[in-house]
Amino acid sequence: MSDYNFAFFDEGSKREIRRATLKAVAIPGYQVPFASREMPIGRGWGTGGLQLTLSLVGKDDVLKVIDQGSDESVNAVNIKKLVRKTTGIPVTDETGKATIIQSRHRIPEVPLQAGQLMVLQVPICEPLRDYEPSEQETKKLHGEKEYSGAWLMLFEQIMRYGSMSTGAAHPVMVHDRYVMTPSPIPRFDNPKMNHSEALILLGAGREKKVFAVPPYTQVVSLAFDDYPFQAESAAENTCRLCGATGVFMDELVDETTGDTYHQCNDTSYCLSRLNNKQTQPQAQEVSVHG
Repeated sequence: MSDYNFAFFDEGSKREIRRATLKAVAIPGYQVPFASREMPIGRGWGTGGLQLTLSLVGKDDVLKVIDQGSDESVNAVNIKKLVRKTTGIPVTDETGKATIIQSRHRIPEVPLQAGQLMVLQVPICEPLRDYEPSEQETKKLHGEKEYSGAWLMLFEQIMRYGSMSTGAAHPVMVHDRYVMTPSPIPRFDNPKMNHSEALILLGAGREKKVFAVPPYTQVVSLAFDDYPFQAESAAENTCRLCGATGVFMDELVDETTGDTYHQCNDTSYCLSRLNNKQTQPQAQEVSVHG
């Protein structure tokens, strides 16, 4: 730690990123440019989210990092190592104990709480990029609230597939003003942004943008009246390990039998349920003999 300033960055860099973050919080859903710094990890591996975390972390914080639901993936483990080496703060796998949660492509199953900070890594921050390649033009479209192209993309999906087919990064309207990408989280996680108790920050290091969803802000997934937004259904699936239902799951194949089964995508949520199951019978036995 003595070889680095606290949280890696110099204080001037932290202040610059914080100023951009404050503007993003003041204008929900608006993409604020910032001077994206060089990082000891490659762009595209979460540099935008990591810069937000490093500029906002304090000595009393507790960090949780997940990558597509896993706390132990290569990306998550290395980000935790960097933050720990340059700050000394503790890390946790439990969502409820973390004050800062940095994530790639998922929002945890445990509901976020007031006072928590959710940082999402974003590869492509412009929701209008698929039909307008010019940055100058997309800025004009956002300024004029001209989002017919985004609606047209969803309409074409309905005409081609019979329903909206966005598996992830389904665009949302924030505070009835800006269309925003929620990062490549699955549609299942979109409703978690609406009136969230936690502050949600989204950072794109490669595109040098930061944007935010303040607590208790309206976030509505784009949809038509006759084709309402529908998240992936999880009601009929049960986790093979912990027995959970109604959460986002991975569909896996048993290599021995070839049968498919489902398992919680959020590994810490699944593990906590398993631990509770293992300790519950023991607690009952103690109470009976007591």
